[in-house]
Amino acid sequence: MAGKSEGIRVQIYDQYYQLRSDTNEKYTRELAQSVDSVMRTIGEKTKTYDSLRLAVLAALHFADECERLRERHDELSARVSERSRELGRALDAAMKKAG
Repeated sequence: MAGKSEGIRVQIYDQYYQLRSDTNEKYTRELAQSVDSVMRTIGEKTKTYDSLRLAVLAALHFADECERLRERHDELSARVSERSRELGRALDAAMKKAG
């Protein structure tokens, strides 16, 4: 089991942060890069360069993405459950017919 690292230095929107994470360094760097990329994209689109404002907008972007994925997961999970029930009923019917 991996413990917390000594720290990983990442750069997000021209600021350096010393992070500690239970995940591996590569994953943490990828997350930081993703945040940096979203902040820069929003900055370019909105002509906003205030890092705090961009961080809030990036957080809203990620929250929206997370919520949409959660809704999609719930939808797919419900479809899988319904399909499993249908297959279970079909199997029961086939077993009764065979037995």
